[in-house]
Amino acid sequence: MAVAREQHILDQGLLDAQLELWHHTLGYVKSMALKSALELGIADAIHRQGGAATLSQIAATATLHPSKISCLRRLMRVLTVSGVFGVEHSGDGGVEGEAVYALTPASRLLVVSASANMVHVTKMLLHPIIVSPFSDLGTWFQNELPEPDLFKVKHGKTFWELANEDPAYNAIVNDGMVSDSSFLMDIAIRECGDVFQGIGSLVDVAGGHGGAAQAISKAFPHVKCSVMDLAHVVAEAPSGTDVEFIAGDMFESFPSAHAVFLKWVMHDWGDEDCIKILKNCKKAIAPKDVGGKVIIVDMVVGAGSRDQKHKETQVMFDLFHHVRQWYRAR
Repeated sequence: MAVAREQHILDQGLLDAQLELWHHTLGYVKSMALKSALELGIADAIHRQGGAATLSQIAATATLHPSKISCLRRLMRVLTVSGVFGVEHSGDGGVEGEAVYALTPASRLLVVSASANMVHVTKMLLHPIIVSPFSDLGTWFQNELPEPDLFKVKHGKTFWELANEDPAYNAIVNDGMVSDSSFLMDIAIRECGDVFQGIGSLVDVAGGHGGAAQAISKAFPHVKCSVMDLAHVVAEAPSGTDVEFIAGDMFESFPSAHAVFLKWVMHDWGDEDCIKILKNCKKAIAPKDVGGKVIIVDMVVGAGSRDQKHKETQVMFDLFHHVRQWYRAR
């Protein structure tokens, strides 16, 4: 009996290990299910039904073909088990009834009409151009250095070169950056708005289409905000805003301002390039005694909450940036 019990414990350990590997191996299914939910507008469909909807209501509102209802049920099961959407079953007399799907805090960020949403940045991160280099990650490690970044190995161009040459991809990147800035800056201004006090002008370096700068300008009308980015980015920038757009190269010089704002910039570059950027910051900003400052918004690996989801997201984000452009997140 003791031997059988010991073997049972060993067998259970093997099955648990197998489950762990299956869970990680099939992790891409969650990402692709989320991508499908975005493409189908499932969060919007539930939102239009008042925040709760049955499968048939989702299918009708999202204009899915009726023959795909059974497949949609499986998709929603993945998305509810993983916490993207919620689900309850209506029932009478203890009999389980039809599933009613609801928005969660996460899926509310996938509603296009929501004032705070992450629709475009999530679409960008799940775009095939962004995702496909990961399939060659193992091969990349076998090549002798120096090697170009993995994104360039896969596509023949760097992340930014491809954006410069492909208008459709450039639009996806810019929409994603604006979406991210709009979402993040509202919170940053509420929580850390003191950092913008006492400055009269600010230049958002590599600020894309000005999502962050527009949020700062709206919250602090006395601050003259400008955005400097590459010429092809500035050429597509929106007009009719309070933000001035300036074409330039951050490795050459910045426009003068009381403050330089760097959001999601430093993690894209190696140490030597970061030093160049910071030296140009020093040349551009006002003296410290009159409010000159450099404001950096970025991820620092190991900082913040230590719960497992937070740690996993940090290191995955770090590897994502390594693949996109082979440098370190700080």
